[in-house]
Amino acid sequence: MAAPIIGIDLGTTNSCAAVVEANGEVKLIPYKGGDFTIPSIFAIDDKGRELIGHEAKRQWQLNPKNTVYASKRLIGRNYKSDVVDTMKKVVAYDMDEGGKNDVVIKVGKAKLAMSDIASRILNKIRDVAQDYLQQKVERAVVTVPAYFTDRQRQAVKDAGKQIGLEVVRIINAPTSASLAYGVGKNLHEKVIIYDLGGGTFDVSVIEIRDRVFEVKSTGGDIFLGGIDFDNAMIHHVIDEFKKKHGVDLSTDPVAMQRIKDLAERTKIDLSARQEAPFHIPFVSMTPQGQPLNIEMTFTRKLLEQLTSHYVDRTIKIVEDVLTQSGLGVKDIDEVMLVGGQTRMPAVQDRITKFFGKPPSKGVHPDEAVAIGAALYAHSLEGNSALRLQLLDVIPMAIGLEQADGKFHVVFPRNAPIPNAKQVNATTSYDGQTELAMRIYQGDHEMVAQNELLGDFLFSGIKNGPKGHAQVEITFDVNVEGILTMSAQDRATGKAMKTTIRVTQT
Repeated sequence: MAAPIIGIDLGTTNSCAAVVEANGEVKLIPYKGGDFTIPSIFAIDDKGRELIGHEAKRQWQLNPKNTVYASKRLIGRNYKSDVVDTMKKVVAYDMDEGGKNDVVIKVGKAKLAMSDIASRILNKIRDVAQDYLQQKVERAVVTVPAYFTDRQRQAVKDAGKQIGLEVVRIINAPTSASLAYGVGKNLHEKVIIYDLGGGTFDVSVIEIRDRVFEVKSTGGDIFLGGIDFDNAMIHHVIDEFKKKHGVDLSTDPVAMQRIKDLAERTKIDLSARQEAPFHIPFVSMTPQGQPLNIEMTFTRKLLEQLTSHYVDRTIKIVEDVLTQSGLGVKDIDEVMLVGGQTRMPAVQDRITKFFGKPPSKGVHPDEAVAIGAALYAHSLEGNSALRLQLLDVIPMAIGLEQADGKFHVVFPRNAPIPNAKQVNATTSYDGQTELAMRIYQGDHEMVAQNELLGDFLFSGIKNGPKGHAQVEITFDVNVEGILTMSAQDRATGKAMKTTIRVTQT
């Protein structure tokens, strides 16, 4: 019997997988030691061995330069973007520009593209699933942040291809979480999924009508998550230490890693306690060789002061997404919290205040996304009695660059998918035989502030005066939010088709 299609939550900080078993029960796939999550961390140790997950995390403090974490923030990214500049300031590993204007990471003696690292993490998850199922796993439904661009979705598919894992479908994490909440309950509700994970924030308004899950609007910030809350604590610790001892710990990768580990643990502690000690012995030395320790106390109040602007940002996005959906606060039946960072009391308080009611306990914040992906995977099996209909949307507008640098929108933000649109184009000078287009995705009026998806070149146009040619260009976005373009010259009948890939110059 063929192995089932598994569901994979490929997270920025942790990943996990789930499966619908033969008896119809949906189960998280356990890892040895009883863990259900695998850290999304890749490393090469001093012997040149590749380490993934818990093994990579264990040696992180001693080998920060060759340990790659939060790589999902960089997948499908243009090297010359603000995101990459920001990441360079907070990670110990080195980045370089790849041949496709993408990011490559220098780790050990190797230079690896982001899809190489994603493929290794996916492979580890697949290995764990195969051990559990005692079968070869060849197909998966993989979740991505709703706010991922076309280029980032394509990079995740490529990562699967590299290891012979067919990514049958890419679905948005909030949509997946809504499946974990709604499947099999015959619900008729409008829900909001507020997903604040380790690296990304997503919010989606979803209408559930029994087995139909229709996304009304979605939004997010691919650069807002638990890591940023940790970094706010880390910067505070470094600043206080510098004031007290005149020593800047930010230049010491091992000290930084020790602070980072303790910041994350302390943040988690402060969800249950009002204060927690923050002690790290022998973190540095005085010029005279005397050992220096970090000795502080972190209070919940201090953590909230350091991170309140991040919580504010999430609420602003919630307001925007609600407005886009055409619904008001009173129209929402339930609010689901997904992602580890939603355990922070300040986050829950703000949500309760904004909606005038506490969030639902209907889903497990760490498990919902993988469980939803497994349910959807099961619905795609030929012999499945579970039939689900997902009606999703494009998270950001897709369009073309105009001559004046403005953005000509072909698909507006929150346009339903799958979707197809036709645009007619012509030549702009005499004798022109090629038509070049630059395709962008984003919500800004000027293309320079949006993400370049790629170039589309249509050649072989019949020679003639400007404006004579009639080229019909079809933009087609599939159910996964991936764009394919085709064009046809009406005069010659010549046609060509391409999936917009990373063809940046």
